[in-house]
Amino acid sequence: MKENKIDERAYKKVVDVLKNQKQGMTVADITAKTALPLDTVKELVVIASDEFSGRMQVTESGEILYSFPRGFKSKYRGLGVALKKVFSAIKKGVKTVGVWLFKTWIMLMLVGYFVLFMAIALIALLASTVISVSGSGDNRSSSRRNDGIGGLYAVSYILDLIIRIWFYSEVSKSIDRSIYGYDQRAVKPKGRPLHHAVFSFVFGDGDPNADWESRERKAVISYIQANKGIISLPEFMILTGASPQEAEQKITRYCVEFEGMPEATEDGTVIYRFEALLLRADTQDRSFAGLSAPIKRLHVFSKNTNKMNTWFGIINGVNLVFGSYFLYFANTLGPIVSNTQVRGSSYLYAIAYILFSGFFNNPLWAINLILGFTPVAFAILFYLIPAIRYYNLNKTNEQIKLENLRKTLYQQIWEHPQLVHLEDVNPAAEEYRPREFKQKTEFLIKELGTYSIPEVKLADDGTTIYSFPDLEREKLVIYKIRSAVEPSQFKLGKTIFDSHGNT
Repeated sequence: MKENKIDERAYKKVVDVLKNQKQGMTVADITAKTALPLDTVKELVVIASDEFSGRMQVTESGEILYSFPRGFKSKYRGLGVALKKVFSAIKKGVKTVGVWLFKTWIMLMLVGYFVLFMAIALIALLASTVISVSGSGDNRSSSRRNDGIGGLYAVSYILDLIIRIWFYSEVSKSIDRSIYGYDQRAVKPKGRPLHHAVFSFVFGDGDPNADWESRERKAVISYIQANKGIISLPEFMILTGASPQEAEQKITRYCVEFEGMPEATEDGTVIYRFEALLLRADTQDRSFAGLSAPIKRLHVFSKNTNKMNTWFGIINGVNLVFGSYFLYFANTLGPIVSNTQVRGSSYLYAIAYILFSGFFNNPLWAINLILGFTPVAFAILFYLIPAIRYYNLNKTNEQIKLENLRKTLYQQIWEHPQLVHLEDVNPAAEEYRPREFKQKTEFLIKELGTYSIPEVKLADDGTTIYSFPDLEREKLVIYKIRSAVEPSQFKLGKTIFDSHGNT
């Protein structure tokens, strides 16, 4: 088996479907469950049958049923296969650890710098208090003490506020609420791990529609299989949310991947036949009662609570203020080499310089990099990335809402093409309501008019009524063609050959 030349992810999809199916499956069955192109499935199912010693049963229709009654124990052995599995496991483990380390690093940068700055501020506050208590009668020293205490008043206030909030939070968590009549069973579940929550604030929680292409394809294939292998462009637009022009390009790709064929009727109506998808063993209807279009989910900024995200913003703001402070004074005051410079400089900067002098030969460079540039750059990115993401997220959600609205509007028109009131289009769910809803609805009506020209008239109450006579005619033609299709011609028939024993 030339494993290096096949699509491993597609192959895994095929194998996973086969593992979960006890009965025999045709290529059309596997295609419906994986949404992979027919040619890809035809290639990969043969490889899977060879690797796992599958059973092949040829039916009277010429279709092959694939099953694996002996289980899924690969026949491939040896050092190469074992090393490949080990390498795959290591690769997956490295990726998992890497993601965890990245999330942990972001958390440590945010919280670590906050703790570091608070520690320096606390040391400076304590030093200021000691100096005030042990001060002398020197007017200059007295003036300096007053400046130090005044300059650190804001820091002491922030520290006091944070300690109070933290203390209250921790005490509240530890209270046994049952003594006050609260039901312990109603206790809220534990929150998210901090590193996940911080990562969620910056980068979000992933794309809720990451599997969208597969979901959409499965919905279209299920509808085609439930409707005798025939689909029209309006039905395709309802299922995919594509505009008429986009739908024509998209359904052409479906024809290539799933062996479809466009066909024009005598009156010029174009339909698309996918007869290869009807050659299946599983005849269950998965179209969910007709034209049930899958709906895209809206992106959310973060799964954190607003309160938690607010605190992340506040903590990062504190880091940005302190980092900017140290960056500014490191580049304006420079090194401190005498007591006179200590008294003449910013008190907090002087304390930090003295502390760093005990750890670094060049404390100025260390303050510039560690307390200045690094936290400022991180804090700016910590705000900038979510801001950009929030802007793009709103644009993406508007596009999603428009596609979802197109689906429900087109479905309503398809069901009643002769009488369309825009006032009746009023979905409650947010997923269907883009901004400027009325204008977007009118835009979609005009868009559909590029495929089927509507007739417009005014009702007695002054509202506009649209009718689509061409869609009504197309709908009747399609139903007539479907009713003429005999399902028996796509039955597999009896098994005429069995690889695990001839029939």
